[in-house]
Amino acid sequence: MQPLKGLCILNLAVNLPGPAAASRLKRMGAEVIKLEPPAGDPMERYHAGWYRDMAAGQTVLRLDLKDPEGRRKLDELLADTDLLITATRPVALKRMGLDWASLHERFPRLCQVAIVGFPAPRQDEAGHDLTYQASLGLINPPHMPRTLLADMAGTELTVSSALALLLGRERGHEAGYAEVALFEAAAAMAEPLRYGSTAPGALLGGGLSEYNIYPTNDGWIALAALEPHFKERLETLLAISGPDDYRRVFASRSAADWQQWGQDQDVPVVALALQ
Repeated sequence: MQPLKGLCILNLAVNLPGPAAASRLKRMGAEVIKLEPPAGDPMERYHAGWYRDMAAGQTVLRLDLKDPEGRRKLDELLADTDLLITATRPVALKRMGLDWASLHERFPRLCQVAIVGFPAPRQDEAGHDLTYQASLGLINPPHMPRTLLADMAGTELTVSSALALLLGRERGHEAGYAEVALFEAAAAMAEPLRYGSTAPGALLGGGLSEYNIYPTNDGWIALAALEPHFKERLETLLAISGPDDYRRVFASRSAADWQQWGQDQDVPVVALALQ
């Protein structure tokens, strides 16, 4: 199913959230044209394979938008574009005449999703995934984050915002504009921590024996027998009832053995994938 077939998306964003969102929209059937600066997308240097995967099936052009010819080509493309994705600070977009007010006046059917760092009035403040996560208490020094949470959450918000704008326009509403703030996207992912649910020792932070991680004789497992029927089955089959019992029993076999046991007994247990 390709619900976006026949729609054209122009992506001016580099790095991660914009290209990842454009890739998702491409898989939904949209034609995607990506405009990169003359030096290319820095993402290609961070991971060439990932960069290529995200750009798969798209038309990738390199243009200097400060050059009159590059700008002429951009305007030509915008005339046939349904949705524009940007990830440039609003003050810079305004200098380039690519702010929403200017675009909407010249291209009334064009929708825009603008990826920014912080919500208004801080939308011109500099930041990146690491600083957003750091501000929200999601980093455990000295370890770097194991994933780019703000960027990936921002990707999902960009996709849902794009779909909402396009749906609204197709239903007869005026073409619209949405800002996706990566800090807000990360903050939504941090709600469990903000409410204390996953704080150390809280019920979902290690305070429950049946929802925890345990060492085995060759690695670790994650046990998520949260519902009463899972816990009852687990404790009945293994004849365990408290934290010491859980630790003792799970240390007696390998992680793979416990994962297989969980599948056989319909109890959520998996071996930890350590990378």
